[in-house]
Amino acid sequence: MAVMSTGKPSRRLNAEDWITAAIAALGESGLTGVAVEPLAKRLGATKGSFYWHFKDRGALVDAVLARWEQLGTDDVIARLDELSDPVERLRLLFTEVIEYATEGREELALLAAIDQPVVADAMQRVAARRIEYVAAQLQLLAVPAAQASTRAAVAVGIYHGINQLARVAPDTLPATGELVDDIVGRLLESAQSSPRRSETQ
Repeated sequence: MAVMSTGKPSRRLNAEDWITAAIAALGESGLTGVAVEPLAKRLGATKGSFYWHFKDRGALVDAVLARWEQLGTDDVIARLDELSDPVERLRLLFTEVIEYATEGREELALLAAIDQPVVADAMQRVAARRIEYVAAQLQLLAVPAAQASTRAAVAVGIYHGINQLARVAPDTLPATGELVDDIVGRLLESAQSSPRRSETQ
C-alpha cells in the first residue's frame, strides 16, 4: 500500500510530480482516483499547487493518458527499434508486455473507464499503433500484409487477455518464456522458411 504524505513537500512541486502521482493513483484506484483532493493529500500539497500547473482535472487526465501512451508504447517501440532483428524485437516486446501484465494495473483501470471518450480515444490510438508495429515486424519476415495485420491484431488481443488473467487467476499463467515462445511461434508460422528480411530492407 502506498504511503500517503500529509506534510508539506520538501520542494516546490511541478507538473511532473502531479502526473507521476496521478499514474500511481490510476493503478491503485482507477480513474476516479485521479482527483485533485486525494492527490494533493498524497503529495502533501494544497489544491492551489495543482491549479498552478493544470487548468482542471480534465487537463490532468489528458496528461496522464499522454504519459501512459508514451511509457507503454512510444518508449517501448524506441527500445525495440534498437534491435536489428524483427524476431528479437517481437520476443522482447512480448516479454515486456507479459511482465507488465503481471504487475501493472493502469491499463485495466483505463479499460474500466472505456466509456469515457477521452479514454476510448487514447486506447484506440494505442491499440492501433501496437498492431501496426507488430504487423510491420511480420512483414519484414515475409508474412503477407493482410496476414500480418490479422496476426498482429490477434497477438495484441492475447496480451489483453493475459492482462486480465493475471488479475483473475494468476496461478494459471505459464512462465513468461513459455508464453513468449508460443505467441511468437504462432505469429511466425509459415514465415520461418521465408527470407528473414523484405527485399526493401
